[in-house]
Amino acid sequence: MATRLPEKEIVVIGGGLTAGLVARRLVPAGREVLVLERGPDWSGSAVGELPHQRDELRWSTYRGMTRRENVETYTLRHSPDEEALPMRQVLSFLPGFGVGGAAQHWNGQTWRFSESDYVLRQHLTERYGAKSIPDGMTIQDWGLTYRDLQPYYEEFEALFGIAGKAGNLKGVRQAGGNPFEPWRATEYPLPPLEMSEASQIFKDATGQLGYEAFPLPAANASRPYRNPDGMQLGQCQYCGHCERFTCEANAKATPASLLFPLVRSRPNFELRAGAEVIRLNTTADGMRLESVSYVDVATGQEFIQPGALFVLCSYTLSNVRLLLLSKIGTPYDPATRTGTVGKNYCYQVTSGLNMFFPDRYINPFMGAGALGFVIDDFNNDNFDHTGLGFHGGGYISATQTNGRPIDTRRLPPGTPRWGSAWKKANADWYLRSMSISLHGSNYANARNYMDLDPDYKDQWGRPLLRITFDFDENDARMCRFANGRMEEIAAAAGAKIISKPNVRKSPYDTRQYQSTHNTGGTIMGADPTSSVVSPHLQSWDVENLFISGASVFPQNSGYNPTGPVGALGLRLAGDLLSYLSDPRRLG
Repeated sequence: MATRLPEKEIVVIGGGLTAGLVARRLVPAGREVLVLERGPDWSGSAVGELPHQRDELRWSTYRGMTRRENVETYTLRHSPDEEALPMRQVLSFLPGFGVGGAAQHWNGQTWRFSESDYVLRQHLTERYGAKSIPDGMTIQDWGLTYRDLQPYYEEFEALFGIAGKAGNLKGVRQAGGNPFEPWRATEYPLPPLEMSEASQIFKDATGQLGYEAFPLPAANASRPYRNPDGMQLGQCQYCGHCERFTCEANAKATPASLLFPLVRSRPNFELRAGAEVIRLNTTADGMRLESVSYVDVATGQEFIQPGALFVLCSYTLSNVRLLLLSKIGTPYDPATRTGTVGKNYCYQVTSGLNMFFPDRYINPFMGAGALGFVIDDFNNDNFDHTGLGFHGGGYISATQTNGRPIDTRRLPPGTPRWGSAWKKANADWYLRSMSISLHGSNYANARNYMDLDPDYKDQWGRPLLRITFDFDENDARMCRFANGRMEEIAAAAGAKIISKPNVRKSPYDTRQYQSTHNTGGTIMGADPTSSVVSPHLQSWDVENLFISGASVFPQNSGYNPTGPVGALGLRLAGDLLSYLSDPRRLG
């Protein structure tokens, strides 16, 4: 029998980035905040200390900071008429597990979405005509604009010490920065990371082709940094242990290093790790949340936690699943295109190629999560799509994240998979190879969505989340176009050997990591018939429930999603204070 606990003012489900941003604002304002996180609390553990932090086998190969498949997985099918099967290994993306969520093991690549991203359907209709948007492409506007989020981007970048170079200060073009970026009010808090040899090769090659390469915006501190809250970051050591790891030098901005330390000692804040929320409990009329039910994963005991205000900010897939399990909102139906919960699931279209230079010394071991140079000429709608047969695009970059011995073995095409020739190729090319990659958009499709699986259940007897997803022809055409630009850059760089890039096309293969950028399913918008939450991230169905994270994106841009997640989280914190002072439908 479940134990009912005393009521808390604000109950936050999920202990990741948004939870930290919300707690950072509400707790000092005197509000009572409880965070329920199903994973462990990594603070003070071996995860951030040498030599354990550099354990590639534990944290990278075995994915030690991510959710385990034997506890919870997802089922997948490529179309609504297929049978879904469990993902026995979640290799395509890495759901965070523990306090800090995926923002603990992220690389730190931090972007602002384009101004057109927030009004995408309107923008494409005005520029190319409504008929240019395929019937199955269910993109929609966010219900807000870049101008609404711009000050929160500034605040987030200051809090996380983002290193970079502005390309557009108050509408004035800045040399050395991104010529396509939306306008900014201030320069980045920190200068860019050091330029690697791979970045220099990329910058020279793209310059020959008339493109302006610029440093990748990074949450890896290029200098020691104290943020506006007084929290300190160390300087990046270029150790090549960012993705899938936390940072031993405290140089990578994370919720556990910058946000939760501000509130941990406050009497009006509590963080319960190992608390698996299994259900959101509404009042009898279904109009409000009364409590959440959670299980202590260590003991298996169930608890009921009442609250006045609830914030759902777990991982994208978990946000959707909890709404479906709790019967909040109307599940999306792809046949009729009605309902909203689970709608517009999107991912990321990625590709890349390897280049080999017998006469260049490129040391991959000196890497960082966001160390690299980029061109943005072929991202989103930065170029004319007339006659191309697709919408969207991506940025092309040379990013040097690591040279770790297990993960990083670039070998020329045709190299044997084992034996003396394989060993020789490793020795010959480890210091003389690099890659360039595409990080592309994925626009919503009516056939891609999430719902509950009718057959497979988790350890608590709850249905698993079923993902119906595949790359469509728009994705494949965009990828082929961008691949052609990458091959031109590789040729201009003078590489002796160039591998062929992959094309992201059907069927979607979960066996290869592609990004952790799952989006959609609880999408935001101005119309309750086509969205789950309002532009203020307030549930249309349950007034005292707010939802944040990438699950609110109506579609996915060509950029990494953490920047807008952070900006939305900061804006949400202000909205929550407004709601608490006068509970109502925010407008």
